[in-house]
Amino acid sequence: MAAECPVCGADIEFPEGTVENELIECPDCGTELEVISVDPPKVEEAPSEEEDWGQ
Repeated sequence: MAAECPVCGADIEFPEGTVENELIECPDCGTELEVISVDPPKVEEAPSEEEDWGQ
């Protein structure tokens, strides 16, 4: 099962047992990606987490 990195276009093989909403890293560009779908395989760039300063 493989998806295409939306940043660099590399093929990303899903490790066995990958589930939706899991975060994985592109082996070519290092971008953190979120698994949107496992069938068909699809990933998107993971949203960046913002600092929470307790406000």
